[in-house]
This record gives sequence, structure tokens and C-alpha cells, in this order.
Amino acid sequence: MPNAQNIELIASRSLIIRGLRVMLDADLAELYAVPTKVLNQAVKRNRARFPDDFMFQLTFEEKQEVVTNCDHLNRLKFSKKLPYAFTEHGAIQAANVLNSSQAIAVGVYVVRAFVRLRELVVSNKQLTRRLDELEQRIELIMASHDEAITELINALRQLMTTEATPHRPIGFIHPKK
Repeated sequence: MPNAQNIELIASRSLIIRGLRVMLDADLAELYAVPTKVLNQAVKRNRARFPDDFMFQLTFEEKQEVVTNCDHLNRLKFSKKLPYAFTEHGAIQAANVLNSSQAIAVGVYVVRAFVRLRELVVSNKQLTRRLDELEQRIELIMASHDEAITELINALRQLMTTEATPHRPIGFIHPKK
């Protein structure tokens, strides 16, 4: 089932919660083709394999925010249980504790998806840095242009405000006696 196109599907299911890129237990269970309950039971049986940096449980507020922002998670809206969030390492460990060929095969694609997302973040940071550099250069150029335009406007104002010299009237003028 998994192929290169599914990497994008897996990547689209990842979320950023508490500053970490994670996947929820419901999404992992769907990818590993097991019920969410089975995944969570396997994790509870092997809790020592899942330290806090591999997996954590969402708070009620985090769950509400995720359900609000992600349409594919509407089924969690009325669930009384708080979902678990798995980091990249936690997703691989979940595949290992499930010990099914489907979970192992999909686990490889999950890793590839997380790596791809990490590459995108790095390239995005590089792009942001380049844009900042361009913006600074443009500001410097605009500052020099502003000075030149200001000088030009001042010169034009000086030309417009020269004192009018008295002109001789046109025609014959009688000399005053």
C-alpha cells in the first residue's frame, strides 16, 4: 500500500503541537491499519519504550484546538479520551511494538515524511534569511533614492521661488516730469 505519493499524505497528517512535529494516535493507527484502541494498548504495555520526548497526551484545550483546525479529526470531537501525540521517534517505536508487516512498512514512510518536512523547514528558513537580506538591500537603495528625490524637489522649489524682477511695461511711456 505505501508508496512515494503517500509520503505527502503522511506529511499532511503531521501537526505541530508544543513546538514539536507530531502525529496523533488516530492517524498513526489508520496508517498502520489497526484500531486506535489496539495501538494505545500496545503502547501502554510497552510504556518504557515511550519516554516523554517520544509521546505525550494532549490536554483538553489542545484536543479542542486540533479538532477545530483539522477536519479529518472530527471523529475525536466527542471522544472522552484525550489523544496521544507521537513524535517521529515515537511513531517508529509504535510500529515496532505493533510488530506487523504493515506497521513496519508504513513506519519507513513515516520516517521519510518527517525527514521531508524537516528539509522543508530548513529550506524555508534559508528562504526567509534571503528575503530579509533583499529587504535590507532595497531599504538602503530606497534611502539613497529618497535623498536624491528630496534634493531634486528642493532645487525645483528654489527655481519656482526666485524673486520676480521688475519688468518694463510694454509700449511708449511718457517720461514723468
